[in-house]
Amino acid sequence: MKQRTLAREVSIQGKALHTGEQVTLTLKPAPADHGVVFKRIDLNGAPELKPRVDFVADLVRATTIQDGHAKVHTVEHVLSALHGCGVDNVMIEMNASEAPIMDGSAKPYVNLILEGEPVEQDKEREYFTLETPISVTKGDSSIIALPCDELKISCTSADDRGIHTQHLSLSIDPDVYITQIAAARTFTIYEDIEELLKLGKIKGGSLDCAVVIKGDKILSKEPLRFKDEFVRHKILDIIGDIMLLGMPLKAHIVATRPGHAINAQLTKALFEEMEARKKNKKKKKPAALPVQATETSLDIRRILDTIPHRYPFVLIDRVVEFVGDDELVAIKNVTINEPYFMGHFPTNPVMPGVLQLEAMAQAAGIALLRKVSKTSGTPFFMSADKVKFRKPVRPGDQLIINAKIIKMRGEKLATAQANCTVAGQVVSSAELMFAIVDESET
Repeated sequence: MKQRTLAREVSIQGKALHTGEQVTLTLKPAPADHGVVFKRIDLNGAPELKPRVDFVADLVRATTIQDGHAKVHTVEHVLSALHGCGVDNVMIEMNASEAPIMDGSAKPYVNLILEGEPVEQDKEREYFTLETPISVTKGDSSIIALPCDELKISCTSADDRGIHTQHLSLSIDPDVYITQIAAARTFTIYEDIEELLKLGKIKGGSLDCAVVIKGDKILSKEPLRFKDEFVRHKILDIIGDIMLLGMPLKAHIVATRPGHAINAQLTKALFEEMEARKKNKKKKKPAALPVQATETSLDIRRILDTIPHRYPFVLIDRVVEFVGDDELVAIKNVTINEPYFMGHFPTNPVMPGVLQLEAMAQAAGIALLRKVSKTSGTPFFMSADKVKFRKPVRPGDQLIINAKIIKMRGEKLATAQANCTVAGQVVSSAELMFAIVDESET
């Protein structure tokens, strides 16, 4: 894919959220490999500043970058729009220290970019493609970045009371960004406003540029633009904050209660990984090994090496024991953080029986791959017989999964018996048939 810039210069005017200043922001075309650069034309010498994670200066309710005496506040929405629209090279001129907040979303910036007409350039776009998982945590927030051949974001947004919990998973490209992300507005909890004012923030804030949550009520000048507008804005911010990496990213980001601080923490970890790879300080990732007959257990890393499943569909946390060459014992810890509990059922959470069945199939698939020593291939679940669900499985339970291969047809078809127990009692059981399909056949 080619790098892109704008065909013409375009400008937008508005008030800044935190400083309350009136500001004009202008996007100007830039040559290939120029990147995104801010230029403070109101300061002596018109200093230029590249948005990089090592220049982050403040993360309280916005992302601020600083290089020397040049500082730019609240860069996330304009960066998100450029990233989401696939614009690589542009000069951003500003006559004040903070980008205008406009309506609190990235939609005005998207409209500005479309007015400038993105055009392809003669250089190929470079991506940072993640090869190994990275995770960061901060308090009750966490983000995991997983290898993926596209940018995908799965996000859960929630307040302390759990009233406005929302979840969304999207593969990000310009069409998805423009239609499903850009219009989502920033929001805040009513009780946080006084503290933000004491910190000298939100001097330009109003219901014209933000949604306010007060208890179970939504305060806004207009109806919500999306039923799940809050989680969409969280995704918008993530897309803007990871732009501080300095190049587009290919990874699957799984975020729970994200914010600018933990977004920057993730971007810093990605940046360090990228720099280490450039300097050849990291060893090349080894090819996945088959499950060896000498292995007595598998941790989550080896499970991910063995089966292709990824969040939110990895339903085995550990293989604790192999019994002979055709049987194993695995565990699945069931927590309230499982995404399916949002709908099954919010007031009476119960693990769906089909997911217990899938956990048994994944365990049996690992047993089969070990038995035939496959280095590649995917165990495809074909049928289930004698399925029984005896007791409900709830958050806090630990599933003990027993799976045994009882019949083989060559090295590609197998039948297994499996059951799940909790506290020594069988909660589900089934007889399963599945096949190993080579990657070239899928």
